[in-house]
Amino acid sequence: MPPEFLPVVARPQVRPATEGWSQKLDGEGRPLLQFASPKRGKPPAHFADLTVEQRKARLVELGMPAFRAKQIATHYFTHFTSDPADMTDLPAANREELVTGLLPPLMTEVRRLATDRGDTIKFLWKLHDGALVESVLMRYPGRITLCVSSQAGCGMNCPFCATGQAGLTRNLSAAEILDQVVRANRALANGELGGKKKGETTPERVSNIVFMGMGEPLANYARLMHAVRTMVAPQPEGLGMSARHITVSTVGLVPAIGKLADEDIPVTFALSLHAPDDELRDELIPVNSRWKVDEALDAAHAYFEKTGRRVSIEYALIKDMNDHAWRADLLAEKLLARGRGWVHVNPIPLNPTPGSIWTSSEPEVQDEFVRRLNAAGIPTTLRDTRGKEIDGACGQLAAADA
Repeated sequence: MPPEFLPVVARPQVRPATEGWSQKLDGEGRPLLQFASPKRGKPPAHFADLTVEQRKARLVELGMPAFRAKQIATHYFTHFTSDPADMTDLPAANREELVTGLLPPLMTEVRRLATDRGDTIKFLWKLHDGALVESVLMRYPGRITLCVSSQAGCGMNCPFCATGQAGLTRNLSAAEILDQVVRANRALANGELGGKKKGETTPERVSNIVFMGMGEPLANYARLMHAVRTMVAPQPEGLGMSARHITVSTVGLVPAIGKLADEDIPVTFALSLHAPDDELRDELIPVNSRWKVDEALDAAHAYFEKTGRRVSIEYALIKDMNDHAWRADLLAEKLLARGRGWVHVNPIPLNPTPGSIWTSSEPEVQDEFVRRLNAAGIPTTLRDTRGKEIDGACGQLAAADA
């Protein structure tokens, strides 16, 4: 019997609920949303927080010629080092004082976990104030991807997310975001990420960035954009990366999506949707109480129209919660109502937790969800998941060490 004629079997509807922790609520009993960063001590001022002109001015303030800024940038953004001993082109007399003042340590590695195949490393970093953040380095055929954190903790309070359990600690500085990339590139240069296949010609540096680590990137907008501009700036002033290989993800901060579209930087935009109906998404993604599904999809479509860049829809498939066939049909209907060719859907099997309501869909349910979207003409690809054996889901490692 053709798949479209198979009988639809009714499945239960599991409702989102926290397990092992209590969700913070506001005065009206709704999940608390934190958009503003709590007041904490600022991280050390760092060379990477400055624009190119500000770097030159800073060197002049320190009594050095402006061209020294380019030398320091070359060491940090091209050779991925903050060690004064590596910078022999700087005057020896005050080299250590100059470099440590401009490139103070921002992150201390607390732990790292690697997969057995050696193609994924998860780093746990401690910041100057004791806050913990994570980044994940992954080798794929033809590319090396780094999943980057933009905040310590997160204020979006999604009940399935390990990062959101403790709320928002603070925004990361632009330099703290960039230092995750620099440190990953240093690890690559040292040969610390295995899994390279014989004959592989991929350069040993991060080629792709996904802002899908800890935090809501668009809630830390100014520092996010400074970091992105530095990532795409040509070396040695920046990291020389392609904007098209940088993915900025959001749970749906609609006004900030509009700002991102106006930046004229062709990053890939990803909307973490996870449910096409407001009834479920209100519980699953609390920011949906501010901006509903259709508002978020309208903003995503406007991003496509403004930039010409196809949008990604991220959709974590959770057993009996959001993986029903009718939801695939509804999602296709909503996307097609805004046109064709503007969007790609990435269903993501949730990292399974035995005995939890937060567990991955059955393989045949995943396949049917994907089949229905593709049959409707929506390009859909089930995402390859990484890091299950090393607490790869965002926030798991920090929660274990907190």
